[in-house]
Amino acid sequence: MKHPIFTGSGVAIVTPFHHESVDLPALGRLLNFQLEHGTDAIIVCGTTGEASTMTYRERMRAIEFCVEQVDGRVPVIAGSGSNNTEAALALSKDAELVGADGLLVVTPYYNKASQPGLIRHYACIADAVNIPLILYNVPSRTGVNIAPETYAELAKHPNINGVKEASGNLGNLQRTRNLCTGDFSIWSGNDDETVPICALGGVGVISVAANILPAEMHALVQLCLDNDFAAAGKLQLYLKDLCDALFCEVNPIPVKTAMNLLGMEAGSLRLPLYEPTETQTARIRETLIQYGLLQEA
Repeated sequence: MKHPIFTGSGVAIVTPFHHESVDLPALGRLLNFQLEHGTDAIIVCGTTGEASTMTYRERMRAIEFCVEQVDGRVPVIAGSGSNNTEAALALSKDAELVGADGLLVVTPYYNKASQPGLIRHYACIADAVNIPLILYNVPSRTGVNIAPETYAELAKHPNINGVKEASGNLGNLQRTRNLCTGDFSIWSGNDDETVPICALGGVGVISVAANILPAEMHALVQLCLDNDFAAAGKLQLYLKDLCDALFCEVNPIPVKTAMNLLGMEAGSLRLPLYEPTETQTARIRETLIQYGLLQEA
């Protein structure tokens, strides 16, 4: 019987960059903020962490640093995906070596693998490590979607723990839930779908919004886990405007902008990501004011 790597709200933490390197002291402060406010897991070097713009050395150092700083207080899950299976395999092995508790492995982007290709890709990685994998399905960014029948096949592997589901397709999610065994865990990959996914048997969220509101995202999932979906629904609706503002441009442009407006030292973006327009920056600022996180100028 497989158990979820974590339940609750895991933060897809940003990577603070300083000039041409990762700002580790700033990352340490962000980690402390998360741990002080109830985050249930740290997910490092994912989409929100701009992993695709980081060198191999930078990714490994960021993962190792998170493991050291968190020191076992919550699970540290390392983004180790790539569109090159050999690269994903190497990243996954090295993340295990430096102490990551689990891996988040995005579908191979650009290549547009077939469903049998996805099965072989993930099996190669899962066979080579001794820590659990979370699949990551985000077709809007990768161009490939994991079918429910493919989930059912991958769920048989003892090292494949579940999926971060960010397709937005709740119909496919229901079919996945019916096809897969009960120990295949599902985490919401979209903040504004956390309650619906938990209502369908999900165990939590891997959250962008938690970079700013870790306590609220933790509380949201806890209400679901406590089967208080009436209260969870109210909190989900309350958070909707913030979630929308944090995705008014491609992630992580808005969340880094918001964090910097709040003085959280999220650092700069790396090209090809670029600063939001003045209009979008104003929207982000106004939303932070609306939620009482930022004072009006």
